[in-house]
Amino acid sequence: MRIVLAAIGRLKAGPERELSARYLERAQAACRQVGITSIDLREFEESRARRPEDRKTEEAEAIAGLLAKGGRLILLDERGKSISSADFSKDIASARDAGEASYVLAIGGPDGLAPDLRSKADMTIAFGAMTWPHQLVRVMALEQIYRAVTILSGHPYHRA
Repeated sequence: MRIVLAAIGRLKAGPERELSARYLERAQAACRQVGITSIDLREFEESRARRPEDRKTEEAEAIAGLLAKGGRLILLDERGKSISSADFSKDIASARDAGEASYVLAIGGPDGLAPDLRSKADMTIAFGAMTWPHQLVRVMALEQIYRAVTILSGHPYHRA
């Protein structure tokens, strides 16, 4: 199974990009030992459509294109459910053990996520009730992916 962090928008050079790259590299280096074939970051341009509904639809189509048959889709949204890092790692392990081809974690654009994409999602999670900038959400998501891999491998990075 591969894990994909799908993000609408591209990070510019700077500390957020560097920190994202650091967690992505760490997760990629450790993933094979827990049965994950790859961890990738896919950035999509923000839609230039005039209406917000059209922008969300175009962005949802780009994200949905990543789902292989049997893939699991997890949305990041402030209205989602708060889960622990341990539960997040259990969900990844469950998808892996079920033979899912991919585990796609999606960050929507500035207008949010399309209802069509929401209806396809297996789960919607939040990093708390606050709204976070996309740059920080990306860093937090990559750190949580890395943490999940370390939890699955029994590494002491997660000491809870």
